[in-house]
Amino acid sequence: MSTAQRFLLDIPDQWDQFDLSGEELAQVRARVLASTDDPRAKAEINDMFRQGREVTRAARRYGALLASGTATLYPEGLFMAYGMVFAVTTPAGHELTLPVLSAQLGISSATGEAPKDRVITSVQVPHVGPAARVTGTEVTRLTGDIGVKLLTMHTMMPVPGSTQDFLVVTLASPNLPLKNEVYDLFDAITGTFRFLTAEGEQVPAQAGSGA
Repeated sequence: MSTAQRFLLDIPDQWDQFDLSGEELAQVRARVLASTDDPRAKAEINDMFRQGREVTRAARRYGALLASGTATLYPEGLFMAYGMVFAVTTPAGHELTLPVLSAQLGISSATGEAPKDRVITSVQVPHVGPAARVTGTEVTRLTGDIGVKLLTMHTMMPVPGSTQDFLVVTLASPNLPLKNEVYDLFDAITGTFRFLTAEGEQVPAQAGSGA
């Protein structure tokens, strides 16, 4: 039996935890729209919030344990990003190797194919230990004929005491020109993840050389 009963993920101060109902996202959209009179900026904001609605719908559909995000208007433009945590269990008799992970994560919902820039690696998460990670530019379908590109990072956190249970930390952003900065931010956020016991004590990181 796993000693891990809960998890913590440090969310940046500018990020809000979504209620997954869409109401909170609508309120944030109204505040951001009110901050500018530029028609072009308003159109960009509306487009990006449509993407946000799709992300929160997906979070509800796949049973997210946590969903958070930010929509912040800077002088350079609007920055949006989303973070979610999902629980997954591998079938009995199967191991989560990198080839298996490759077949399951980082597939664009709009095309059913892996992004050309997809990278699959093993990383060392400070409070967890070795974990598998997939990054890439995925295409998410907004409507039947409209898809949007998102920079994504999925990191599989092995649940201590279990060989089949994982928590997946997924982060995404439509701000493609900020690719390097976005991935640095996502890596920093993911690095704060840790498992806790029922008493609230941190579960020690697992030893190992990676997936």
